[in-house]
Amino acid sequence: MTDKKQTPPTTTDAGIRVQSDEHSLTVGPDGPIVLNDHYLLEQMANFNRERIPERQPHAKGSGAFGTFETTQDVSKYTMANIFQPGAKCDVVMRFSTVAGERGSPDTWRDPRGFSVKMYTDEGIFDMVGNNTPIFFVRDPIKFQQFIRSQKRRADNNMRDHDMQWDFWTLSPESAHQVTYLMGDRGIPKNWREMNGYSSHTYSLVNAEGEKFWVKFHFHTDQGDGNAYLSQDEADKLAGTNGDYHRADLFNNIRDGNYPSWTLKWQIMPYEDAKTYRINPFDLTKVWPHEDYPLIEVGKLTLNRNPTDFHTEIEQAAFEPNNMVPGVGLSPDKMLLARGFSYADAHRARLGVNYKQIPVNKPVSPTHSYSKDGAGRTEKVSDPVYAPNSYGGPSAQPHQHEAGLWYSDGDMVRQAYTLRPDDDDWSQAGKLVREVMDADARERLVSNVVGHLCDGVSEKVLVRAFEYWRNIDKDTGDKIEAGVREKLGGESKAPGMASALSIGGK
Repeated sequence: MTDKKQTPPTTTDAGIRVQSDEHSLTVGPDGPIVLNDHYLLEQMANFNRERIPERQPHAKGSGAFGTFETTQDVSKYTMANIFQPGAKCDVVMRFSTVAGERGSPDTWRDPRGFSVKMYTDEGIFDMVGNNTPIFFVRDPIKFQQFIRSQKRRADNNMRDHDMQWDFWTLSPESAHQVTYLMGDRGIPKNWREMNGYSSHTYSLVNAEGEKFWVKFHFHTDQGDGNAYLSQDEADKLAGTNGDYHRADLFNNIRDGNYPSWTLKWQIMPYEDAKTYRINPFDLTKVWPHEDYPLIEVGKLTLNRNPTDFHTEIEQAAFEPNNMVPGVGLSPDKMLLARGFSYADAHRARLGVNYKQIPVNKPVSPTHSYSKDGAGRTEKVSDPVYAPNSYGGPSAQPHQHEAGLWYSDGDMVRQAYTLRPDDDDWSQAGKLVREVMDADARERLVSNVVGHLCDGVSEKVLVRAFEYWRNIDKDTGDKIEAGVREKLGGESKAPGMASALSIGGK
C-alpha cells in the first residue's frame, strides 16, 4: 500500500487540499450528500466534459515526438531556416486512418494520415499528408461529399460499400487513389514501416527570389515502405487488437527502437509547370521520378512518447496554412481549400485559442493582435489594433514571399485545363502493370472482389467493372469474374437503391 506521507496531497483544480479521495460529504454516515462538497461536484462536472469533439476525418490515430535535421544543402531551393544545412528542430507527428471514428480499429482498409509539425525558429511548419502520394478528388467542392460517402449512411448509421463505389465510379479522377487503396498500401503493416507524402505540390523560394515547385516524400528507414497486412490478417487484428498500430509505435519508442524517415523532395523548375504534360497541381497525379528525381533533404526521428495523450496528441492541430518564409502554397485547388478548412476545423473543435495549447504553441516569439475568446490564457496589452502609433507590432515583410504566382485568367468554376498526358486512368494502370508484381496484382484483385461483394448493388457493380477495365482491362475482367463467381452469377446485394426504397412511398 502506498505511503500517503510520501505522495503529494490531492487538491482541487484550484490547488486547495482535498479532505478525502474516497468519501463524499454527507449528513451523517448514512445521510444524503450535501451540495457544498465542492470537490465531488468538480469531479462530476469535469467528468461530464472530458470528451471533446473528434476530428471529422482522421479521428482515429496516435503519434509521438522527435526531431528533424536537414542533412543536405538544399539552400538553392529555399530560404527557409529549417531547410538550411545542419538546421534542427523538435517535431510532433500524428498517424491516423481517414474514415474511422475515434474508437475504430487501426487495421481497416483506408488511407493513413501522416502529419508532421516542426517547431522552427521562424514559426510552425506543418506538413499534413498521407501514406499515398495522391488523393481521390482534385476539387475541394467534392471533398465533403467524398468523406460522407466513406463514413456512415443516414438510415442505419452503418458504413456501406455501395455508396463508396457509387461515389468512386461517378468520380473517375479517383482511379489512381482507389488503386492504391485496394492494393497493399491500403493496410500498412505498421506506421513505422510506412512512407508519408505531402501529396500536394508546394512552392519554394530561395534567397535570390527564384521560385520552384516541390513535393515532399518521407521515406521510412525501417524498410522499403511496402510492408503490409493482408485482408485476413487485418480483419483478425481488428477483432483482437483494435489499437495494433498505436501499440506498435508506442512500444517500439518505449523500448528504444526509434523510427526514422528520410525526407526527400521532388523539385520542378517554376517555368516547367506551364508546359509540363501533366497538370503539376492535380492532386490525383504523381510526377514521374524519371522527370523529377528525388533529392535527399534530411532526417526525421521519433524518440519520445506522449505522457498525456489528450493534451499532446488528441489536441494536436495540424494545418497546411502553417508555412514558414521560403515555403508556400501552390495553385493546387485542394491545397488552397485545406489552407482554410483545417484551421477552421480546429477552431470549431478546440476553440479559437487552440494555438495556445502547448502542443500547438510555436517556440518562436508571437506578436499578434488576436485577443479574447474562449480559452484565452495569454495576456494582451494595448494597443490592440493596427496600424497604431503606440509601439505595437508592425508588419515587416521579408524580401521574397513564397506561394505567389500569376493568375492565368478570370476566376472560373471549371476543371483543370487538360495537358497532353492528362487522363484519369493511365497512371493507375501503370501502377498495376509496371509497379505491382504478379502477386501484388493478385492481391489487388482479391481485395477489390471482397470489397465489391459486400453490399454493392448491381448498377454500381456494372460501373465498378468498367472502372477497373479502364484502369487495366485484364484486372477488370478478373475482378468481374471473381465477383460473379462469389455471388453465384448475379448480384444479390441489396445496395443503396433497394435499401433506400424500404419503407417506400
